[in-house]
Amino acid sequence: MQRLELKTAIAADDAGTITGTAWPFGTPDRVGDVIVKGAFAGSPAALPMLAFHDPNDPVGVWDEVRETDKGLEVKGRLLIGEVARAREIHALVKSGAVGGLSIGFVTRKSAPRKGGRTISALDILECSLVTIPSHPGARVTSAKSAADALRLAEIINTASAALRAKEAH
Repeated sequence: MQRLELKTAIAADDAGTITGTAWPFGTPDRVGDVIVKGAFAGSPAALPMLAFHDPNDPVGVWDEVRETDKGLEVKGRLLIGEVARAREIHALVKSGAVGGLSIGFVTRKSAPRKGGRTISALDILECSLVTIPSHPGARVTSAKSAADALRLAEIINTASAALRAKEAH
């Protein structure tokens, strides 16, 4: 029997860039399921970014989806310049009100284990921003800010100008 599973660390910047761990390896989710390394083989390079698993609420795109030794890592962008709902979700992520990731997938291969299943093959369909992820380790890890980047550039430029002035004397 095939089932749609909804599972999943995240962070967002002022430009809408979000990175996170959509599924960490090595620990079970809240229902006892474990997804093992290799299960995401053949996953698409990009996925829709939904709000709360609602297929009618796309708010961005996951441009990078890759399996690492740590788990399934994602990097994407909220469409804050184009989609009003994406701006709302961005504010929720930046405030910490929304900090989880959860994946929607169809199980292709699994085996029962004490307290759940071990999933060794699946088809991932989407990755959502959520308040409470199925996997407690699935979190937004970075939300970079264009404002932060501009402040950092200003600090670097100021320091560089000070060094040039010091060398000129």
